[in-house]
Amino acid sequence: METEKRKPNPNDYLANERTFLAWVRTGIGIMAFGFVVVKFSLFVKQLTFILHSEYVPDVPADHGHYSSRIGIVLVVLGICSIVFSYIRYRSTNKQLERGEFNHSSLYINILTGAIVLISVLLVYYLVRA
Repeated sequence: METEKRKPNPNDYLANERTFLAWVRTGIGIMAFGFVVVKFSLFVKQLTFILHSEYVPDVPADHGHYSSRIGIVLVVLGICSIVFSYIRYRSTNKQLERGEFNHSSLYINILTGAIVLISVLLVYYLVRA
């Protein structure tokens, strides 16, 4: 990692705040998507129950859906995103106060990997269903 020593600039602090707020918006978006997935899962379960009880009374309704679990994982991922973005914000702020900045893309790599993994699971679930 490259370390730069320089005088604190107000624009750096403002850029750090904008980045933090962008990550918070991302976390809220991930949580909202997880909420939609959970609510859609509940809607599908209700619809399945109604259709099975009305048209096929002897066959039990299948309640083995994983979308509610995936939705909950998305909500937790959104919460983790906000918490980690705050930690990164504070760390960058301290570095700026010391007049240095160490770039790290670890958080971006972890979040991207988690979102790709969950997306692959959702695609697998949708193809299988």
